[in-house]
Parts: sequence; structure tokens; C-alpha cells
Amino acid sequence: MESVDLSESFEGELGAKSPQPVRGAAKVLDGASRKGASSRSRSVAFVGLTIALIASSAIIAVPIGPVPITLQMFAITFAIVVLPPKAATAAIVGYLVLGAVGVPVFSGMRGGIGVLAGPTGGFLWGYLLGVPLASLFLAGARKAFGNARGEARLSRAERAAQSVLQRAASFLRNFGLELVAGIIFTAVAYVCGWAQYMVVAQVGPEVAFLTACAPFIALDLAKIIAAVVCARAVKEVVG
Repeated sequence: MESVDLSESFEGELGAKSPQPVRGAAKVLDGASRKGASSRSRSVAFVGLTIALIASSAIIAVPIGPVPITLQMFAITFAIVVLPPKAATAAIVGYLVLGAVGVPVFSGMRGGIGVLAGPTGGFLWGYLLGVPLASLFLAGARKAFGNARGEARLSRAERAAQSVLQRAASFLRNFGLELVAGIIFTAVAYVCGWAQYMVVAQVGPEVAFLTACAPFIALDLAKIIAAVVCARAVKEVVG
């Protein structure tokens, strides 16, 4: 006597009788799940690349006193402009955690808690505070200005169809917002760096500012501008 697999028969009948909308919805959910996984993988990859970029920017340190010149302000401003707030914050947290456990990712290839607690460690704590603050400001400003003018819903083709004046106005507005975000981040880093240097080095506020902040203002402003220009070019390519 031949046996019959009732489960396969039932599943076959159920599949054959399933209405088209149900099968369509299943396909949509499957596609959304795959898209979500791809988006998460891309985000993790960008965070990892950003950590590597920040660490690389700290390798070459030019000492002009207790605070060395590095390219970290450039790298972190670049990350703020390119990444969404959560990814930018995750990148700076990951960078600081690596440095705290001893990986030589801080300026001059140093690492360890001692760097965070030292005279220049306040700048690193400033990164932790400044990155989410600047990223949230930039995301909110982009949303507010973009929605107010309908730009947030424009496709790439629609943007390309804009007039020269419209594109110029959009570029200047976005460039200005990104520049302000970089300045916000840098200002927070400066305040934290100034405060910790004053406490640890046991100097007055004026001496701390003249030693730890004043020599770098013009150079860091140039780094912010360069970072915004490079980030905008990358965003145009990556999308």
C-alpha cells in the first residue's frame, strides 16, 4: 500500500489556493528584509572605514607644544558630513574605545586611559560630545531646509534638471550648514580640551587657551573647509 505525504499535499494545495495579494506581500516583505540587511551591512562597513580614517589621521603628529597638529579635525568633520548621526557617533565611540584599551590610534600612535586622562585628553572627550551634537544639528537643519523647499523629495534626475541658479543656491546652503556643523564640533572639542588642559596642567584659563587652542584655530578652520569639500564630492559619487 503506497503512503501519501499529507503535509506536502496540504502545503501544495495551500500554495495553489493562496491569493495573489498574499504571495505579493510575502515577496515585498522578503525584499524589504534583504534591503534592510544590506543597509545595515553598508552602515557597519562605513563605520569601520571611518574608524580607520580617524586613526590614520592621527598617525602623523607634528608637535608644536603640548598639543600636536594632526588631521583628526579633517577626518571627523568629513565623517559628520557623510554619515548619519548614529553611524558618526558609533564611529567616534568605537575609535575612543579602541584607544582606551591600548590600541595605538591616538595622536603619535599612542593609546591607553592615560592619554584620555592626560593634559590633551579633553580634546578626545570633546570628540565624544561634539560628534553627536554636530551630527544631530546637521541632520535637523538638512531636514528643515530641505522639506521647506521640497528638496528632500527630489530624485537625482530632478536635481540635475534644476537651473544653474537653483543648484548654486542649494550648494551654498548645504555647504554653509555643513561648515557650521564642523565649527560646532570643533568648538566643543576646543572647550573640552581647554578645560582639561587647564586642570591637568594646572595653568590659568588664558594660558590654557593660548597654549592648547589659539595656535590651531586658523589651521583647523582650513581643515573643516577641506573636509566639507571632500565630503560633498564623496556624497555625490556614493549617493
